[in-house]
Amino acid sequence: MSDPAYVALDGVTRQWGGRGGVADVSLDVAEGSFVSVLGPSGCGKSTLLRLISGLETPEAGSIHINGREVTHLQASGRGLSMVFQSYALFPHLSVRENILFGMRVRRVPRNARDEKLAEAVAMLGLEGLEGRKPAALSGGQRQRVALARAVVSGHPLCLMDEPLSNLDAKLRHSVRRDIKGLQRRLGLTVIYVTHDQTEAMSLSDQVVLMRDGRVEQVGSPRALYADPVSTFAAEFIGDPPMAIIEGAALGVSGALIGLRPEHLALAPSGQGDLTGVVREVEYMGAETHLIVDHPAARGLILSVPGHAAWQPGQEISLTLPKEHRVLFDAQTGKAKKDPQQDYGGDRRQTAPRDSRKALQSHPSTD
Repeated sequence: MSDPAYVALDGVTRQWGGRGGVADVSLDVAEGSFVSVLGPSGCGKSTLLRLISGLETPEAGSIHINGREVTHLQASGRGLSMVFQSYALFPHLSVRENILFGMRVRRVPRNARDEKLAEAVAMLGLEGLEGRKPAALSGGQRQRVALARAVVSGHPLCLMDEPLSNLDAKLRHSVRRDIKGLQRRLGLTVIYVTHDQTEAMSLSDQVVLMRDGRVEQVGSPRALYADPVSTFAAEFIGDPPMAIIEGAALGVSGALIGLRPEHLALAPSGQGDLTGVVREVEYMGAETHLIVDHPAARGLILSVPGHAAWQPGQEISLTLPKEHRVLFDAQTGKAKKDPQQDYGGDRRQTAPRDSRKALQSHPSTD
């Protein structure tokens, strides 16, 4: 028998005038796991986090944390910490005072506060900055202060709402490693909202992909990459994303065929499965991306090692190996054969430690 979920949502709905937000979302999050909620702007991921935190109340459904129903409980009583995109630091307080603010409010004894502060500061490389105000810190340092504040709270559940969006690329990599290291070291259960698939794929045990207020697919990063349940999932996950080709162009009627860029290969002129025209050439250093136009395909990108001497306008033939093709229904956009799915089963989305299968919550409209 599987362990009960640490965070469980059952049929949760929160919309405004029947629009936006989330609709009928069910989700299990295992204790000690790192779960990313991923999706485009407006898909409902931040609303979902606010519902779990208690900053929003659902119109329908229930929310449980650690076996306790918290659906209508205030945020302060849910036993969780939050890290925001905006850092949410008090500008007039020092690093030390920002980190310890919550503990002071809870009247934690001074010796316990000092012990927690020293531990968090050392853990996040903030030594020597304790007396500075937020204005005297870099963006990465401010985010580390926000993380330290979450650490000293001692809560086993931490919610993060796009915490790295304000950082440059180099800092994002650095703070991302900090976050993952903290989660592992402290055994935290983390629910992390992001629109950045690189963050979601690199950090997570489990990724929840959302679309239009509903859960499109949930699974390990590898499962979402290798076994997308719909063309939406196929084209959202991966950089470059999966190419989608009309089945008729490859002799398969009633289907769309997906292939990852690494599975496409050059073929002698006129001898490939498809012949297209190079539209753009993107040199990336270790590899070159050839963006190819074909009337029956979208997102057709070939990845070639090193520098490729192709030019826009050249004709190019491609081989599309059958063993790597992913089939989708041409009408619904749903995967025709997907081991992650059971369309007649429980609609709850679960982590790998839950014995139930993870199912698509609604048909794709692609």
